[in-house]
Amino acid sequence: MKTNLWENYDGEKEKEVEEFCKSYKEFLSNNKTERECVSFAVKMAEENGFKPLEKLIKENKKLKAGDKVYAVNMDKNVVLFVVGKRPFADGLNIVGAHIDSPRLDLKAKPLYECQGFCLLDTHYYGGIKKYQWTACPLALHGVIIKKDGTKLDFVVGENDDCVVGISDLLPHLERGEKKENVKGEDLNIIAGNKPDTKAKESKFKSFILNVLKQNGIEEEDFFSAEIEAVPAGKARDFGLDKSMVIGYGQDDRVCAYTTLRAIMETKNPEKTAVCLLVDKEEIGSVGATGIHSKFFENTVAEVMNLCGQYNELNLRRALQNSNMLSSDVTAGVDPNYLAVFNPETDAHLAKGISFNKFTGSYGKAGANDANPEFIAKLRNCLDKAKVCYQATEMGKVDQGGGGTIAYIMAKFGMNVIDAGVPVLNMHAPWEITSKVDIYEAFRCYIEFFKMKN
Repeated sequence: MKTNLWENYDGEKEKEVEEFCKSYKEFLSNNKTERECVSFAVKMAEENGFKPLEKLIKENKKLKAGDKVYAVNMDKNVVLFVVGKRPFADGLNIVGAHIDSPRLDLKAKPLYECQGFCLLDTHYYGGIKKYQWTACPLALHGVIIKKDGTKLDFVVGENDDCVVGISDLLPHLERGEKKENVKGEDLNIIAGNKPDTKAKESKFKSFILNVLKQNGIEEEDFFSAEIEAVPAGKARDFGLDKSMVIGYGQDDRVCAYTTLRAIMETKNPEKTAVCLLVDKEEIGSVGATGIHSKFFENTVAEVMNLCGQYNELNLRRALQNSNMLSSDVTAGVDPNYLAVFNPETDAHLAKGISFNKFTGSYGKAGANDANPEFIAKLRNCLDKAKVCYQATEMGKVDQGGGGTIAYIMAKFGMNVIDAGVPVLNMHAPWEITSKVDIYEAFRCYIEFFKMKN
């Protein structure tokens, strides 16, 4: 795609884009953790006729072509299926995105006081520039699980509530202390500055503990809690022309949302369509909720079993014969930092969804290198539907690179390519995308779910 997509959109198409991005901004604003994204996906799925796999297994209900089913793993993964007309052994059409984003996590013993302040100790998650998280309003989102199993949802800092944050050093005292040198242990959130006059010691910490106790939270409960510090505030239009979206967590929730919306539009596909939303991508896809786990493979086996098609050989054939879009963002060419980009080969905002044939770094290390036969099928599919896309890389050779879940899924022998939305400010508290790219990603995933071979 050579031209800026806004040049090709008429008034009616622009209206569709704006309507789609309005709901996308609401999603971004209200779902800032993996658990919140999963809850949103489940609600949308059930409203659109998807049934919970766990319940179907208990009732031994049989599935047939056209049926819709979803499964949740530890409240941080969700996978949705629309059963196809063809046998599972012919392969699936999978679009997989991740719903975790860089942030600050509260430690298991976060509360302490220093110099008349109560602070919260954090451990950053994912690749961040630490100085970007100072001097900006933060919100706390998460869950606290009490010893008796009671689950408390915890959100502070949204809907005009009070916010928290991390202080920064004034420039008058900075001198040799550059803000770029902020250390991980310096990312301590200021929680309060008011003393508990009845306490004999740790008066500032005691005051905050009293506030927490009013909500049924004890200090020890943080050990069995999962609380994330994220940028406070809503996603908004960006630019005087309102052509872009600025919001937290667009890596990779822009692809997660468009994939989720696309599978809601999918009915009676030839091959089974799968929307896969995973956790832990930002730290290597590890653990029971990362794509390295067996959750996805086991879930495919369960769905096949309810369709009367499961055996070990059929499962292996299903995975090997699948096609997948690893739906993840890429770096958009930034006019302020051209030295690290190759504008001829890198992704541009407002030129459509970006396909990275390979990612990795330093000689493609860690990359999935997509097969040209698969790419040719994609080109044919998308060109027929007039979906706008661009063939890209991410930065100059030897400049950077990055990993996605593509190479992990490719271990099954399936065809995989990275396909996502170009982003400015990637991994910063506030990231920027183009509205037209968001909409073209949605259109791309719809057409991919329809692919017959």
